[in-house]
Amino acid sequence: MKSHARTFPTLADALYPSTGAAHDAAAVVVASLFIAVCAQVQIPLPFTPVPLSGGTLGVLYAGVLLGSRRGAAAVLLYLLEGSAGLPVFSGGAAGFVHLLGPTGGYLAGFPVGAFAAGLLAERGWDRTPGRAFLAMLAGSLPIFALGLAGLSRFVPAETLLAQGLWPFLPGDVLKSAVSAGLLPLGWKLLGGKRN
Repeated sequence: MKSHARTFPTLADALYPSTGAAHDAAAVVVASLFIAVCAQVQIPLPFTPVPLSGGTLGVLYAGVLLGSRRGAAAVLLYLLEGSAGLPVFSGGAAGFVHLLGPTGGYLAGFPVGAFAAGLLAERGWDRTPGRAFLAMLAGSLPIFALGLAGLSRFVPAETLLAQGLWPFLPGDVLKSAVSAGLLPLGWKLLGGKRN
């Protein structure tokens, strides 16, 4: 017997219900640009080739706001924009070569992370603080997993976690905590548009 999880509208759907493919395409384009703007917030770390970046925040918000499919599509468009030479990657970087470098695994994890966070939002996980916190952290897991796999080709195994995971966890927890307040607040402000 098949069981289907109940799906909920995302915040974007509640604010601006979809009117068709053109509406969805516009939402994907806007979200890809939002990710690009977030990625410009960058703090280089002297001990790792991976910078602290706002890009992951943009990626996860694309997922929770647009849902799994449109969120992942926005991230794929963002990656296409950067690969084509637009300066949208972290700190204004551009070019396909970044998908093959030390941060390439993280970039490859972006669409998966957006899809995961979006899927949880479609299940109502963005409506309460505790679940919103977990949804954001869950979206980060594939980004870290693929990021570490890619980074392992460039750094010694014994320093992999120190260069690719530990420095980023406090920011990830902070980002998730802020989101745990903002996402349910957005739903509260929308009131009757919850379902």
